[in-house]
Amino acid sequence: MEAPTAIQVKITATRKKTSLLRSLNLPLTLSFPPSPPPTVRDVKAAIQQAHPSFYAARQKISLPETPKSLPDESAILFDSAGEVELTVGDLGPQVEWITVFILEYLGPLLIHPLVYHLPKLFYGTEVEHSALQKSVYAWVLIHYLKREFETFFVHRFSHATMPWTNLPKNSGHYWFLSGLFLAYDVYRPAFSAPSVAGTWQDGPLLTVAWVVWAYAQLSNLSVHLYLRSLRPAGTTTRVVPMGYGFTAPFNLAFPNYFFELLAWTTVLAITGSLAALVFVIVSAVQMSLWAAKKHRTYKKEFGDKYPRNRRVLFPLIF
Repeated sequence: MEAPTAIQVKITATRKKTSLLRSLNLPLTLSFPPSPPPTVRDVKAAIQQAHPSFYAARQKISLPETPKSLPDESAILFDSAGEVELTVGDLGPQVEWITVFILEYLGPLLIHPLVYHLPKLFYGTEVEHSALQKSVYAWVLIHYLKREFETFFVHRFSHATMPWTNLPKNSGHYWFLSGLFLAYDVYRPAFSAPSVAGTWQDGPLLTVAWVVWAYAQLSNLSVHLYLRSLRPAGTTTRVVPMGYGFTAPFNLAFPNYFFELLAWTTVLAITGSLAALVFVIVSAVQMSLWAAKKHRTYKKEFGDKYPRNRRVLFPLIF
């Protein structure tokens, strides 16, 4: 049997149709040369060329019999006649991940200075800031400035965008929990200089907290820089990481998450703040869910090459 001279890809809409999908003239038939075989990314680009308002990041390409999204790099499998049918769904308006991170981390960077420098506006009285409050203020600003730096110069994203509808939820975690809630709690008069004078929060333990916090932040940055070195620009290449934090004595799948939690646990331990406790718990639960899911993916993807003694998030425990 002769090989087909062209690949015909029939694009139909999923059952769940948005207003944009309904406005398109579907089904649509796209033609591709048989060699090299087209990929999902090629199909998305062709759909966008036919309908510019339906850009590739909004598209979800799947097989008619399953709703699971096909990876962009997947080659299109066609029958002996050179034909295949795919369905396209609308993921909705998208926002770039770099924009998401910039907006998320901007919250604490704006809110903490307001509460710290304008206490009368929030508490009805002036606050003589203690060394503890000054430390938390510095930690928050340094942490989120570091996050913004990493967003611009370090991180390489596996996915280019996310739905706009997720932005309020993602940003709320930072703007409220580590922004307004934490700022209002730790800069109040109960933690002021006269209130904590002579207590353990005003002694050598604060210096210890600085050392642990700095270690955690530098370790987190080190892991992020190492992960960047494993992924060439413009690719989604993944290999088994074996650097600091991933091997003994930590043996963690996601040491960056562990060091992040260590830094915030330091804030919690030295302040005893309810807001810090809530933020640490919520962050730990969310990171555990992310890490466990990615850990399973890595074990499936790398098989025997993936270290069997590697824990997900916490050394020796999980």
